[in-house]
Amino acid sequence: MKINIQNTKGESLEEWEIPFDLIEEDEKGLQAVHDTVVAYMASQRSGTACAKTRSEVAGTGKKPWRQKGTGRARAGSFQSPIWRGGGVVFGPRPRDFRKDVNKKTRKLALKKALSERIKSGEVVVVDQINLDKPKTKAVVDILNNLKVDGTALFVMANVDENIQLSSRNIPYVGITTSQSLNTYDTLKFDRIVITKDAIAGLESRLS
Repeated sequence: MKINIQNTKGESLEEWEIPFDLIEEDEKGLQAVHDTVVAYMASQRSGTACAKTRSEVAGTGKKPWRQKGTGRARAGSFQSPIWRGGGVVFGPRPRDFRKDVNKKTRKLALKKALSERIKSGEVVVVDQINLDKPKTKAVVDILNNLKVDGTALFVMANVDENIQLSSRNIPYVGITTSQSLNTYDTLKFDRIVITKDAIAGLESRLS
């Protein structure tokens, strides 16, 4: 599969053959993408939700009233779950929501997600991205030159400090490296702007 390589001014430089290791032609991989994204989102959960049981809520051990003779139902504790201010039955407890996904599945998921974005024309390849100094307008101009609408993810071989500082004030722009790119981020953003060096890094990572 060939893709057009541009510079940051939006000028076409050459057509380049996408490395075979980045394209997943088979139908397999859809389940891997699903499992990997679910695992990623689950790992983002803090798992700190906690409700107190009847043994943990504040209260006294005194019996509310005597067992017989009052005409009311029997009661033995102020911390009863059926009372206001009592404990919670089967309430949430702190837990770890992480799910295990093996390395082979994660690699297949990233390859499948990336290849589908490339086939859909949602990946823009540039030769390189360099900024002399941090400037937000410079990043906005690059996106406009490349005709990138909506949210965008810059994928680079190494994170450039000037680009990181220039884009951190733009809420719809993200930055990552070829070694840190994951399946979730590949699917999250509307467009992916990737440098030629980053593609080489992904190729060695997914081969």
